[in-house]
Amino acid sequence: MTSPEPEETRRSLPEPVTAVTDTAGAWLPARMSEVESGLLAAVQGEGELSDDAVRTLNAGGKRMRPMLVLLCAGPEAGDAAVRAGIAVELVHMASLVHDDVLDRAPLRRGIPTVYASSGRERATSLGDRLFSTAFKVLVDGGDADAVVEVSATAVDLARGELKQREGAFNMQLDEEEYFERCGLKTGRLFEAACVLGRTSTGGDPGPIGEFGHRIGLAFQLLDDVLDIAGPPERTGKARGTDLLDGTVTLPLIIAARFDPALAALDLRALDEETAAIACDRIEATGALDEVRARAIALIEEAKQGLTDAGIESEQRELLELIADGVVLRYS
Repeated sequence: MTSPEPEETRRSLPEPVTAVTDTAGAWLPARMSEVESGLLAAVQGEGELSDDAVRTLNAGGKRMRPMLVLLCAGPEAGDAAVRAGIAVELVHMASLVHDDVLDRAPLRRGIPTVYASSGRERATSLGDRLFSTAFKVLVDGGDADAVVEVSATAVDLARGELKQREGAFNMQLDEEEYFERCGLKTGRLFEAACVLGRTSTGGDPGPIGEFGHRIGLAFQLLDDVLDIAGPPERTGKARGTDLLDGTVTLPLIIAARFDPALAALDLRALDEETAAIACDRIEATGALDEVRARAIALIEEAKQGLTDAGIESEQRELLELIADGVVLRYS
């Protein structure tokens, strides 16, 4: 198998990720190229599931999590950091495939999901295999500490999914429960990426995990805004997909305080047309602006934490760029 050249990898990455690679210099796209090659090799080894695995890999992921691994490792990032980046992205892919099964999702990023094209059993099997492949990459590399971190992260992802299922269609869900769920489902994997990068070069993770956790939360908040605001041609799914799935998000929690009709909303009764109407009502309350402001505040807290911790200026600049990129992606 021929590895992609660094420049080819850089061109394949979406904005704002390319801004980070351009600033970092040659070492980062070179290492990202190795991550991409490793991911392809890993999913091509999934036997009868290889076609679905490769299609999932090529569905347009941003690779923000493996990039965080490498950035937190720094220019001295070695093979352990590359393996950690591969493992983190495989866990992310696995969680998405399983989410699509649970949500019966027809589309992700504008293309049919494995669930929709190949059925529930095959999609479930693929998610399971991607999880196990992530651990195989680390075990084969002798990365015992990384296995422990990824194992703990996988447990937290499952806990977050369970909390989402428990809170489905519950209009009494409050902000504390929402943020706990998001911290487990989204923030935790960003956190793990940062910790794995730092420890791959023998460093003390220090506050780097909290940086990742905060930008992961901001990422989720802005993703929830996008679910309400759309448009479908950008998100690859219908507006209000979360509402249709019974997932109560922060925009709805906030909007329900100002609109009695939203507070009384029966999520189980929604269809695509009425979900779009509910999205319009949520947007009319100004809730989306508040959620965006909270996401930006989380990004600023994350960046300030790097400064307070004395992270060296060059590495801090790159981490701040990727943090700002979370916001730029949704602007």
